[in-house]
Amino acid sequence: MADDGVLRIEDDGAVRLLTLNRPEAKNAFNRALYDGVRMALDEAAADDSVTVCVITGAGDIFSAGQDIKALAAMKDNPDEAKGFDPFARALARFDKPLIAAVNGAAVGVGTTLLLHCDLVLVSDAARFKLPFVGLGLVPEAASSVLLPATIGPQDAAYYLLTGDWMDAETAVARGLAWKRYAPERLLEEALGLAGGIAKAPLGSLRNTKQLLQAGRADAIQAALDREISYLGEITRRYLQS
Repeated sequence: MADDGVLRIEDDGAVRLLTLNRPEAKNAFNRALYDGVRMALDEAAADDSVTVCVITGAGDIFSAGQDIKALAAMKDNPDEAKGFDPFARALARFDKPLIAAVNGAAVGVGTTLLLHCDLVLVSDAARFKLPFVGLGLVPEAASSVLLPATIGPQDAAYYLLTGDWMDAETAVARGLAWKRYAPERLLEEALGLAGGIAKAPLGSLRNTKQLLQAGRADAIQAALDREISYLGEITRRYLQS
């Protein structure tokens, strides 16, 4: 097991478990966590002993999204803003099966990262929120194209424009999640699923993932470029204010 303070990494055979580990901050993303997940995904992609990755959160929450305290510190430390885009692009290019075990609330990037996962398993206690508009921001991590493709354009517009919560049952019904489980069963089910998938030849799994990615790769990259342009302008205005 590896533990850099913000991300725990544990291997069980060919399955690698990544645990967002900032419980004191509700597993919110700061520069260190963005960088940690990005590097962990790139390392897993390059390691032929790893076949499947599972991502979850420490404690009873998946992720509160962007760390607001870290955002507030950007004026003194502009580098804090540089972790997100490389993280989002690492998610988009990861070419092995990626499974999410959403153990509680998933806010902002805690939800948008799920759109890059091949299978999303959720606890009955999970809930989802996309609060970008209310914060003066815009969708990110290619969610401007992936969310409508996943749950439908009108549902996507509703949740993005209102910032309302979506519960676990609705997430499964809309297609954001695949299945839901009692909280105490969630991680066991996710790891069991991952272990079953990991029995297949890595080459076949990787080729299948690449084929699944290929049909939407250009749209994702274009969305990432558009979104980061909007977010960059918002950040510049904030830093100049």
